[in-house]
Amino acid sequence: MADRITVIGWDGTPLTEAAAAALAAATLVAGAPYQLKALPVPAAAERIALGSIQLAARRIAEHRGAAVVIAEGDPGFFGVVRTLRRPEYGLELEVLPAVSSVAAAFARAGMPWEDAQVVSAHGGRLRRAANVCRAHPKVAVLTAPGAGPSELALMLHGVHRTFVVCEALGTPDEDITVLTSDRVADHIWRDPNVVLVIGGSSAGGPGGGPQGGGAGEAAGWLAGRPVGYPGPDRGWALPTDTYTGTGRTPGATDTLPAHVRALVLARLGARPGDLVWSVGAGSGALAVEAARFGAAVVAVEADGSACARLAVNARRYGVEVETVHGHGPDVLGELPEPDAAVVENGGPDVVRAVLSRRPERIVAVARTLAEAEEVRRTIADAGYRADGALLQSAPLLAPPGAPGASGTSAADGHGLRLGVGDPGTFLLWGEQKA
Repeated sequence: MADRITVIGWDGTPLTEAAAAALAAATLVAGAPYQLKALPVPAAAERIALGSIQLAARRIAEHRGAAVVIAEGDPGFFGVVRTLRRPEYGLELEVLPAVSSVAAAFARAGMPWEDAQVVSAHGGRLRRAANVCRAHPKVAVLTAPGAGPSELALMLHGVHRTFVVCEALGTPDEDITVLTSDRVADHIWRDPNVVLVIGGSSAGGPGGGPQGGGAGEAAGWLAGRPVGYPGPDRGWALPTDTYTGTGRTPGATDTLPAHVRALVLARLGARPGDLVWSVGAGSGALAVEAARFGAAVVAVEADGSACARLAVNARRYGVEVETVHGHGPDVLGELPEPDAAVVENGGPDVVRAVLSRRPERIVAVARTLAEAEEVRRTIADAGYRADGALLQSAPLLAPPGAPGASGTSAADGHGLRLGVGDPGTFLLWGEQKA
Protein backbone atom coordinates (compact mmCIF):
# COMPACT_ATOMS: atom_id res chain seq x y z
CA MET A 1 0.00 0.00 0.00
CA ALA A 2 1.14 3.56 -0.62
CA ASP A 3 3.02 5.18 2.24
CA ARG A 4 0.59 8.09 2.27
CA ILE A 5 -2.66 8.64 0.36
CA THR A 6 -4.09 12.13 0.09
CA VAL A 7 -7.39 12.90 -1.59
CA ILE A 8 -7.45 16.51 -2.74
CA GLY A 9 -10.71 18.21 -3.60
CA TRP A 10 -10.20 20.91 -6.22
CA ASP A 11 -12.75 23.54 -7.19
CA GLY A 12 -10.54 25.49 -9.60
CA THR A 13 -9.14 27.88 -7.00
CA PRO A 14 -5.45 27.85 -5.91
CA LEU A 15 -4.55 24.81 -3.81
CA THR A 16 -4.21 25.20 -0.08
CA GLU A 17 -0.71 24.96 1.40
CA ALA A 18 -1.40 21.41 2.63
CA ALA A 19 -2.76 20.28 -0.74
CA ALA A 20 0.12 21.85 -2.66
CA ALA A 21 2.67 20.15 -0.38
CA ALA A 22 0.99 16.74 -0.77
CA LEU A 23 0.90 17.09 -4.55
CA ALA A 24 4.55 18.18 -4.73
CA ALA A 25 5.63 15.07 -2.79
CA ALA A 26 3.48 12.62 -4.77
CA THR A 27 4.97 9.72 -6.72
CA LEU A 28 1.56 8.71 -8.11
CA VAL A 29 -1.23 11.13 -9.03
CA ALA A 30 -4.73 10.10 -10.17
CA GLY A 31 -7.23 12.57 -11.54
CA ALA A 32 -9.30 13.64 -14.53
CA PRO A 33 -7.22 14.55 -17.60
CA TYR A 34 -8.04 18.25 -17.31
CA GLN A 35 -6.98 18.21 -13.65
CA LEU A 36 -3.68 16.48 -14.40
CA LYS A 37 -3.02 19.09 -17.07
CA ALA A 38 -4.00 22.13 -15.00
CA LEU A 39 -2.26 21.28 -11.70
CA PRO A 40 1.51 21.14 -10.99
CA VAL A 41 1.92 17.36 -11.03
CA PRO A 42 5.57 16.33 -10.43
CA ALA A 43 7.23 15.36 -13.69
CA ALA A 44 8.48 12.03 -12.30
CA ALA A 45 5.13 10.99 -10.80
CA GLU A 46 3.09 8.19 -12.31
CA ARG A 47 -0.14 9.58 -13.71
CA ILE A 48 -3.50 7.77 -13.77
CA ALA A 49 -6.39 9.28 -15.71
CA LEU A 50 -9.44 8.52 -13.59
CA GLY A 51 -12.00 6.46 -15.42
CA SER A 52 -12.71 3.50 -13.17
CA ILE A 53 -12.19 4.42 -9.51
CA GLN A 54 -11.96 0.71 -8.70
CA LEU A 55 -9.00 0.19 -11.05
CA ALA A 56 -7.29 3.27 -9.64
CA ALA A 57 -7.83 2.05 -6.08
CA ARG A 58 -6.23 -1.31 -6.88
CA ARG A 59 -3.21 0.41 -8.45
CA ILE A 60 -2.86 2.73 -5.45
CA ALA A 61 -3.01 -0.26 -3.10
CA GLU A 62 -0.03 -1.76 -4.97
CA HIS A 63 1.97 1.47 -5.09
CA ARG A 64 4.92 2.21 -2.83
CA GLY A 65 5.29 5.92 -2.24
CA ALA A 66 3.07 8.94 -1.77
CA ALA A 67 -0.19 8.83 -3.76
CA VAL A 68 -2.56 11.69 -4.47
CA VAL A 69 -6.10 11.42 -5.85
CA ILE A 70 -7.57 14.65 -7.26
CA ALA A 71 -11.34 14.97 -7.24
CA GLU A 72 -13.88 17.69 -7.92
CA GLY A 73 -14.96 19.85 -5.02
CA ASP A 74 -15.68 17.81 -1.91
CA PRO A 75 -14.56 14.21 -2.59
CA GLY A 76 -16.53 12.98 0.43
CA PHE A 77 -19.86 14.15 -1.03
CA PHE A 78 -20.99 11.73 -3.76
CA GLY A 79 -17.27 11.43 -4.53
CA VAL A 80 -14.33 9.06 -4.67
CA VAL A 81 -13.88 8.69 -0.91
CA ARG A 82 -16.69 6.15 -0.62
CA THR A 83 -15.05 3.82 -3.16
CA LEU A 84 -11.52 4.33 -1.89
CA ARG A 85 -12.66 3.48 1.65
CA ARG A 86 -13.95 0.04 0.69
CA PRO A 87 -12.38 -2.57 2.98
CA GLU A 88 -11.04 -4.70 0.10
CA TYR A 89 -8.55 -1.96 -0.81
CA GLY A 90 -7.27 -1.41 2.75
CA LEU A 91 -6.49 2.27 2.12
CA GLU A 92 -6.05 4.90 4.83
CA LEU A 93 -6.88 8.34 3.50
CA GLU A 94 -6.24 11.96 4.34
CA VAL A 95 -8.96 14.08 2.73
CA LEU A 96 -8.47 17.75 1.90
CA PRO A 97 -11.85 18.99 0.61
CA ALA A 98 -12.76 22.07 -1.39
CA VAL A 99 -16.19 23.59 -2.01
CA SER A 100 -18.52 20.91 -3.36
CA SER A 101 -19.81 21.27 -6.92
CA VAL A 102 -23.37 21.33 -5.58
CA ALA A 103 -22.60 24.19 -3.20
CA ALA A 104 -20.82 26.02 -6.01
CA ALA A 105 -23.76 25.51 -8.38
CA PHE A 106 -26.28 26.93 -5.92
CA ALA A 107 -23.89 29.80 -5.15
CA ARG A 108 -23.70 30.65 -8.86
CA ALA A 109 -27.51 30.60 -8.97
CA GLY A 110 -27.71 32.75 -5.83
CA MET A 111 -29.99 30.26 -4.11
CA PRO A 112 -30.04 28.62 -0.65
CA TRP A 113 -29.85 24.86 -0.77
CA GLU A 114 -30.41 23.37 2.67
CA ASP A 115 -33.93 22.53 1.44
CA ALA A 116 -32.74 20.88 -1.79
CA GLN A 117 -32.62 17.21 -2.68
CA VAL A 118 -29.26 16.05 -4.07
CA VAL A 119 -29.17 12.99 -6.33
CA SER A 120 -26.62 11.27 -8.52
CA ALA A 121 -27.41 9.99 -12.00
CA HIS A 122 -24.28 7.81 -12.03
CA GLY A 123 -24.57 4.04 -12.18
CA GLY A 124 -27.73 3.82 -14.27
CA ARG A 125 -29.83 5.87 -11.86
CA LEU A 126 -31.05 8.49 -14.34
CA ARG A 127 -34.70 7.41 -14.15
CA ARG A 128 -34.71 7.49 -10.36
CA ALA A 129 -33.02 10.90 -10.42
CA ALA A 130 -35.72 12.12 -12.82
CA ASN A 131 -38.43 10.83 -10.49
CA VAL A 132 -36.95 12.84 -7.62
CA CYS A 133 -37.10 15.89 -9.91
CA ARG A 134 -40.78 15.12 -10.55
CA ALA A 135 -41.50 14.90 -6.84
CA HIS A 136 -39.50 17.83 -5.48
CA PRO A 137 -39.25 21.49 -6.46
CA LYS A 138 -35.52 21.95 -5.88
CA VAL A 139 -33.07 19.21 -6.88
CA ALA A 140 -29.36 19.15 -7.68
CA VAL A 141 -28.42 16.36 -10.08
CA LEU A 142 -24.83 15.14 -10.38
CA THR A 143 -24.73 14.02 -13.99
CA ALA A 144 -22.70 11.39 -15.82
CA PRO A 145 -21.80 10.72 -19.46
CA GLY A 146 -25.00 9.50 -21.11
CA ALA A 147 -27.02 10.76 -18.15
CA GLY A 148 -26.64 14.49 -18.56
CA PRO A 149 -28.95 17.50 -18.84
CA SER A 150 -30.45 16.48 -22.20
CA GLU A 151 -31.26 12.94 -21.11
CA LEU A 152 -32.71 14.22 -17.83
CA ALA A 153 -34.92 16.72 -19.65
CA LEU A 154 -36.22 14.00 -21.97
CA MET A 155 -37.08 11.87 -18.94
CA LEU A 156 -39.10 14.81 -17.60
CA HIS A 157 -41.06 15.30 -20.82
CA GLY A 158 -44.28 17.14 -20.07
CA VAL A 159 -43.14 18.25 -16.59
CA HIS A 160 -42.29 21.95 -16.60
CA ARG A 161 -39.07 22.79 -14.77
CA THR A 162 -36.31 25.37 -14.98
CA PHE A 163 -32.82 23.94 -15.50
CA VAL A 164 -29.69 25.71 -14.26
CA VAL A 165 -26.87 23.88 -16.05
CA CYS A 166 -23.45 24.52 -14.54
CA GLU A 167 -20.64 23.36 -16.83
CA ALA A 168 -16.96 23.05 -15.91
CA LEU A 169 -17.39 24.71 -12.51
CA GLY A 170 -14.23 26.30 -11.17
CA THR A 171 -12.37 26.22 -14.48
CA PRO A 172 -11.69 29.00 -16.99
CA ASP A 173 -14.37 27.39 -19.20
CA GLU A 174 -17.08 27.63 -16.55
CA ASP A 175 -20.50 28.40 -18.02
CA ILE A 176 -23.91 28.80 -16.35
CA THR A 177 -27.03 28.42 -18.49
CA VAL A 178 -30.64 28.91 -17.34
CA LEU A 179 -33.46 27.67 -19.56
CA THR A 180 -36.75 25.80 -19.43
CA SER A 181 -36.73 22.01 -19.53
CA ASP A 182 -38.32 21.83 -22.98
CA ARG A 183 -35.26 23.56 -24.50
CA VAL A 184 -32.52 21.62 -22.72
CA ALA A 185 -32.35 18.73 -25.20
CA ASP A 186 -31.60 21.17 -28.05
CA HIS A 187 -28.11 21.84 -26.64
CA ILE A 188 -24.85 19.92 -26.48
CA TRP A 189 -23.46 20.07 -22.95
CA ARG A 190 -19.89 19.65 -21.75
CA ASP A 191 -18.79 17.35 -18.95
CA PRO A 192 -18.48 17.70 -16.06
CA ASN A 193 -21.68 19.52 -15.18
CA VAL A 194 -24.16 19.87 -12.35
CA VAL A 195 -27.84 20.54 -13.04
CA LEU A 196 -30.21 22.37 -10.71
CA VAL A 197 -33.82 21.44 -11.49
CA ILE A 198 -36.21 24.05 -10.09
CA GLY A 199 -39.96 24.43 -10.20
CA GLY A 200 -43.32 22.92 -9.45
CA SER A 201 -46.39 24.11 -7.61
CA SER A 202 -44.68 23.96 -4.20
CA ALA A 203 -41.57 25.89 -5.22
CA GLY A 204 -40.95 29.26 -3.66
CA GLY A 205 -40.11 32.49 -5.41
CA PRO A 206 -36.83 33.23 -7.18
CA GLY A 207 -33.92 32.24 -5.00
CA GLY A 208 -36.18 31.03 -2.23
CA GLY A 209 -37.22 27.51 -3.05
CA PRO A 210 -39.79 25.62 -1.01
CA GLN A 211 -40.26 26.40 2.62
CA GLY A 212 -40.91 22.91 3.85
CA GLY A 213 -43.80 22.20 1.51
CA GLY A 214 -46.46 24.82 1.98
CA ALA A 215 -48.18 25.31 5.32
CA GLY A 216 -45.83 23.13 7.36
CA GLU A 217 -42.81 24.06 9.44
CA ALA A 218 -40.43 26.59 7.95
CA ALA A 219 -37.24 25.30 6.42
CA GLY A 220 -33.94 26.11 8.04
CA TRP A 221 -33.19 23.43 10.61
CA LEU A 222 -32.97 20.09 8.77
CA ALA A 223 -31.10 19.82 5.48
CA GLY A 224 -32.82 17.96 2.66
CA ARG A 225 -36.04 17.51 4.64
CA PRO A 226 -38.61 15.71 2.45
CA VAL A 227 -41.07 18.19 1.01
CA GLY A 228 -44.51 17.88 2.58
CA TYR A 229 -43.36 16.07 5.73
CA PRO A 230 -44.46 16.55 8.42
CA GLY A 231 -46.52 19.30 6.81
CA PRO A 232 -49.65 20.68 8.46
CA ASP A 233 -50.58 17.26 9.84
CA ARG A 234 -48.22 14.66 11.21
CA GLY A 235 -48.34 11.05 10.14
CA TRP A 236 -50.19 9.45 7.28
CA ALA A 237 -53.44 7.55 6.64
CA LEU A 238 -55.10 10.73 7.90
CA PRO A 239 -58.86 10.99 8.55
CA THR A 240 -60.97 11.38 5.43
CA ASP A 241 -62.18 14.84 6.42
CA THR A 242 -58.55 16.03 6.40
CA TYR A 243 -58.77 16.19 2.61
CA THR A 244 -60.63 18.86 0.70
CA GLY A 245 -63.88 18.15 -1.10
CA THR A 246 -63.92 14.37 -1.29
CA GLY A 247 -66.59 12.91 -3.51
CA ARG A 248 -67.23 12.74 -7.25
CA THR A 249 -70.82 13.82 -6.64
CA PRO A 250 -72.35 15.72 -3.71
CA GLY A 251 -72.63 13.43 -0.71
CA ALA A 252 -70.55 10.61 -2.23
CA THR A 253 -67.04 9.82 -1.04
CA ASP A 254 -64.20 8.72 -3.29
CA THR A 255 -61.61 8.52 -0.53
CA LEU A 256 -60.64 5.14 0.89
CA PRO A 257 -61.02 4.81 4.67
CA ALA A 258 -57.91 5.65 6.66
CA HIS A 259 -57.24 2.05 7.74
CA VAL A 260 -57.41 0.91 4.10
CA ARG A 261 -55.06 3.67 2.95
CA ALA A 262 -52.59 2.62 5.64
CA LEU A 263 -52.34 -0.91 4.23
CA VAL A 264 -52.23 0.33 0.64
CA LEU A 265 -49.29 2.62 1.45
CA ALA A 266 -47.50 -0.20 3.26
CA ARG A 267 -47.91 -2.52 0.25
CA LEU A 268 -46.85 0.17 -2.24
CA GLY A 269 -43.69 0.91 -0.28
CA ALA A 270 -43.35 4.32 -1.94
CA ARG A 271 -39.94 5.96 -1.50
CA PRO A 272 -37.83 8.72 -3.09
CA GLY A 273 -36.86 7.79 -6.63
CA ASP A 274 -40.02 5.74 -7.24
CA LEU A 275 -42.79 6.68 -9.62
CA VAL A 276 -46.25 5.69 -8.37
CA TRP A 277 -49.40 5.57 -10.47
CA SER A 278 -52.72 6.20 -8.72
CA VAL A 279 -55.42 5.18 -11.20
CA GLY A 280 -58.99 6.25 -10.47
CA ALA A 281 -57.48 8.60 -7.89
CA GLY A 282 -60.62 10.56 -7.00
CA SER A 283 -59.74 13.60 -4.90
CA GLY A 284 -56.27 12.27 -4.36
CA ALA A 285 -55.94 11.40 -0.67
CA LEU A 286 -53.90 8.29 -1.46
CA ALA A 287 -51.90 10.01 -4.20
CA VAL A 288 -51.01 12.89 -1.87
CA GLU A 289 -49.95 10.53 0.92
CA ALA A 290 -47.70 8.55 -1.44
CA ALA A 291 -46.12 11.85 -2.51
CA ARG A 292 -45.53 12.76 1.13
CA PHE A 293 -43.24 9.71 1.32
CA GLY A 294 -41.06 11.38 -1.32
CA ALA A 295 -42.19 9.41 -4.37
CA ALA A 296 -43.15 10.95 -7.69
CA VAL A 297 -46.86 10.41 -8.29
CA VAL A 298 -49.01 10.46 -11.41
CA ALA A 299 -52.74 10.45 -10.62
CA VAL A 300 -55.23 9.40 -13.31
CA GLU A 301 -58.84 10.49 -12.83
CA ALA A 302 -61.74 10.68 -15.30
CA ASP A 303 -63.82 13.19 -13.34
CA GLY A 304 -62.73 16.79 -13.98
CA SER A 305 -64.05 18.17 -10.70
CA ALA A 306 -62.21 15.44 -8.77
CA CYS A 307 -59.01 16.43 -10.61
CA ALA A 308 -59.47 20.01 -9.40
CA ARG A 309 -59.96 18.85 -5.81
CA LEU A 310 -56.88 16.65 -6.13
CA ALA A 311 -54.82 19.69 -7.09
CA VAL A 312 -56.13 21.55 -4.02
CA ASN A 313 -55.14 18.68 -1.73
CA ALA A 314 -51.65 18.44 -3.28
CA ARG A 315 -51.10 22.18 -2.76
CA ARG A 316 -52.32 21.95 0.82
CA TYR A 317 -49.63 19.41 1.63
CA GLY A 318 -46.94 21.04 -0.53
CA VAL A 319 -46.33 17.99 -2.72
CA GLU A 320 -46.09 17.44 -6.45
CA VAL A 321 -48.80 15.23 -7.97
CA GLU A 322 -49.07 15.17 -11.75
CA THR A 323 -52.75 14.86 -12.62
CA VAL A 324 -53.90 13.22 -15.86
CA HIS A 325 -57.55 13.70 -16.79
CA GLY A 326 -58.84 10.59 -18.50
CA HIS A 327 -59.90 6.95 -18.21
CA GLY A 328 -57.22 4.47 -17.15
CA PRO A 329 -56.70 2.24 -20.20
CA ASP A 330 -56.97 5.22 -22.57
CA VAL A 331 -54.15 7.28 -21.08
CA LEU A 332 -51.77 4.79 -19.43
CA GLY A 333 -49.76 4.28 -22.61
CA GLU A 334 -48.58 7.88 -22.49
CA LEU A 335 -47.30 7.75 -18.90
CA PRO A 336 -43.71 7.12 -17.77
CA GLU A 337 -42.83 3.69 -16.38
CA PRO A 338 -44.19 3.01 -12.86
CA ASP A 339 -42.37 1.39 -9.97
CA ALA A 340 -45.62 0.84 -8.10
CA ALA A 341 -49.28 1.37 -8.90
CA VAL A 342 -52.63 1.43 -7.14
CA VAL A 343 -55.95 1.01 -8.92
CA GLU A 344 -58.52 2.69 -6.70
CA ASN A 345 -61.30 2.51 -9.28
CA GLY A 346 -61.56 0.68 -12.57
CA GLY A 347 -61.81 -3.04 -11.93
CA PRO A 348 -60.01 -5.95 -13.61
CA ASP A 349 -59.66 -4.30 -17.03
CA VAL A 350 -57.71 -1.37 -15.61
CA VAL A 351 -55.65 -3.71 -13.41
CA ARG A 352 -54.76 -5.72 -16.52
CA ALA A 353 -53.72 -2.54 -18.38
CA VAL A 354 -51.54 -1.44 -15.45
CA LEU A 355 -49.89 -4.86 -15.16
CA SER A 356 -48.89 -4.68 -18.83
CA ARG A 357 -46.42 -1.95 -17.79
CA ARG A 358 -44.82 -4.30 -15.23
CA PRO A 359 -44.68 -2.25 -12.01
CA GLU A 360 -42.74 -3.92 -9.20
CA ARG A 361 -45.76 -3.70 -6.90
CA ILE A 362 -49.48 -3.25 -7.50
CA VAL A 363 -52.47 -2.75 -5.19
CA ALA A 364 -56.09 -2.81 -6.35
CA VAL A 365 -59.47 -2.15 -4.74
CA ALA A 366 -62.40 -4.43 -5.61
CA ARG A 367 -66.06 -3.75 -4.89
CA THR A 368 -67.40 -7.31 -4.64
CA LEU A 369 -66.07 -10.74 -3.75
CA ALA A 370 -66.47 -11.87 -7.37
CA GLU A 371 -64.51 -8.85 -8.60
CA ALA A 372 -61.85 -9.47 -5.95
CA GLU A 373 -61.38 -13.04 -7.21
CA GLU A 374 -61.05 -11.85 -10.81
CA VAL A 375 -58.51 -9.19 -9.82
CA ARG A 376 -56.52 -11.68 -7.76
CA ARG A 377 -56.46 -14.11 -10.67
CA THR A 378 -55.41 -11.32 -13.06
CA ILE A 379 -52.49 -10.41 -10.80
CA ALA A 380 -51.41 -14.04 -10.40
CA ASP A 381 -51.71 -14.78 -14.14
CA ALA A 382 -49.38 -11.85 -14.82
CA GLY A 383 -46.64 -13.66 -12.86
CA TYR A 384 -46.94 -11.76 -9.58
CA ARG A 385 -47.20 -13.11 -6.04
CA ALA A 386 -50.84 -12.33 -5.28
CA ASP A 387 -52.57 -11.84 -1.94
CA GLY A 388 -55.47 -9.89 -0.51
CA ALA A 389 -57.79 -9.19 2.37
CA LEU A 390 -61.23 -7.92 3.26
CA LEU A 391 -60.75 -4.92 5.57
CA GLN A 392 -63.55 -3.90 7.90
CA SER A 393 -63.60 -1.60 10.90
CA ALA A 394 -66.03 -0.24 13.47
CA PRO A 395 -65.51 2.86 15.61
CA LEU A 396 -65.17 2.67 19.37
CA LEU A 397 -67.70 4.97 21.03
CA ALA A 398 -67.48 6.39 24.53
CA PRO A 399 -70.52 5.83 26.76
CA PRO A 400 -73.12 8.62 26.70
CA GLY A 401 -72.20 11.41 29.07
CA ALA A 402 -68.48 10.60 29.05
CA PRO A 403 -66.07 13.46 28.20
CA GLY A 404 -66.10 13.95 24.45
CA ALA A 405 -69.16 11.74 23.89
CA SER A 406 -72.22 13.02 22.10
CA GLY A 407 -75.52 13.28 23.91
CA THR A 408 -76.36 14.36 27.47
CA SER A 409 -77.50 11.16 29.16
CA ALA A 410 -75.47 9.72 32.03
CA ALA A 411 -72.90 7.00 31.51
CA ASP A 412 -74.55 3.60 31.40
CA GLY A 413 -71.63 1.82 33.04
CA HIS A 414 -70.91 -0.39 30.09
CA GLY A 415 -67.76 1.46 28.98
CA LEU A 416 -66.79 1.67 25.31
CA ARG A 417 -69.27 0.58 22.68
CA LEU A 418 -68.88 -0.50 19.08
CA GLY A 419 -70.36 1.85 16.53
CA VAL A 420 -71.76 0.86 13.16
CA GLY A 421 -69.01 -0.74 11.09
CA ASP A 422 -68.26 -0.08 7.45
CA PRO A 423 -69.26 -2.70 4.85
CA GLY A 424 -65.62 -3.55 4.19
CA THR A 425 -63.15 -3.05 1.37
CA PHE A 426 -61.62 -5.81 -0.74
CA LEU A 427 -57.93 -5.11 -1.21
CA LEU A 428 -55.67 -7.14 -3.52
CA TRP A 429 -51.95 -6.76 -4.02
CA GLY A 430 -49.09 -8.31 -5.89
CA GLU A 431 -45.29 -8.18 -6.10
CA GLN A 432 -43.06 -9.30 -8.92
CA LYS A 433 -41.45 -12.66 -8.24
CA ALA A 434 -37.70 -12.60 -7.72
